[in-house]
Amino acid sequence: MVALLCALAAVPLLVGVLGWLADWPLGMDSAVYRAGALTLLHGDPLYDTDTLAFEPAWAQLPFTYPPAAALWFVPLAPLPAPLAWGALGAISIAATGLVVTLAMRATPSSGLLARGPLVAVALTAAVLLLEPVWRTVSLGQVNLILLALIIVDVLVLSARGSRAGGVLIGVAAAVKLTPLIFVPHLLFTGHWRDALRALATFVVLQAAMLTVIPHDVVRYWTKAVSDPTRIGTIHWSDNQALNGLVLRLSGNAPWSMAVALGIGVLLAAPAVWLMLRYHRRGEDLRAVLVTAGYGLLVSPVSWTHHWVWVIPLLVTLLAVAPRVAAAMVVVFGSYVLLILPGGRDPDGWSVLDHVLGNAYLYVPLVLGAAAFVREWRTPQPQRPPAGVRELTS
Repeated sequence: MVALLCALAAVPLLVGVLGWLADWPLGMDSAVYRAGALTLLHGDPLYDTDTLAFEPAWAQLPFTYPPAAALWFVPLAPLPAPLAWGALGAISIAATGLVVTLAMRATPSSGLLARGPLVAVALTAAVLLLEPVWRTVSLGQVNLILLALIIVDVLVLSARGSRAGGVLIGVAAAVKLTPLIFVPHLLFTGHWRDALRALATFVVLQAAMLTVIPHDVVRYWTKAVSDPTRIGTIHWSDNQALNGLVLRLSGNAPWSMAVALGIGVLLAAPAVWLMLRYHRRGEDLRAVLVTAGYGLLVSPVSWTHHWVWVIPLLVTLLAVAPRVAAAMVVVFGSYVLLILPGGRDPDGWSVLDHVLGNAYLYVPLVLGAAAFVREWRTPQPQRPPAGVRELTS
């Protein structure tokens, strides 16, 4: 399995080398990561301008990540932009293989899901064709790496009572803020020490950056973090969050975020209840997926490439609901959000465009509602002891 996975991960590295030699514009977002690291190393400000001096001409975007993210991107600094993209792509594919493997271990072998290293590699290769996964790799995004950090933290470290539990979530949140949703997940599931470690890791990293680049840290937390103009066109179909949905339906109304947050508040109680039902039954992967789905819905921005959580979801569904798994492949493999007849801009959309233009949003809403009804009608069994879970997993 390792050899096959390495061969798969070597593909973006090879393309990155070719891109370097041929001067291809590879990795819009990885180019920004690299520029942020170079900016940090040169002592220039990260957030005072809309673009960074070290960005190539084809990647003129603002640095929108927390200051600590620039520190984690420093290994990309010495590499040419195409090679930085290739390196991130290789790590992302390896992270995908890890996520698939851990998800398979956390899911009973049944339905269309069979166990074995070849199956894991085949699934890893297959999910690369899904739009969120393919787009993450093509843009040079870090979503797959963050996904792996969270899965390892919750399903391995916290589940085994490791003293490192929560640390990886804190690290992931220092790169992008969205993994902070898993801090209350740890708290609600009784891993309060891990929740504190996650928060402490996140805060320590911010404090460390405050001693190194105080101007940037203050600038980020007082202005850049809440500046919508730095994020992108969040009312387009690329943003598959509740906020994006309301923005599209309301014609980009300024009160859209308040409405989205109100819907999120209404969904919070059933989401926590459902997550705890799965956790108490020992189905930690399903519990994580509930939290992830809720987080994608309530985040102000959930770009389509943030929906890499479809990978563990698909593994779970292959075991328990193959037909639903097939529907997920259609939703996330159709690229419908990129090929809408009206385009990604909702201005001038037809009713059908609006229906298709929110395709990813339906997944947590429909699956969550169906799971809630099913669990409400089912008596709650006791969570098996840890030793029993290990023997039966």
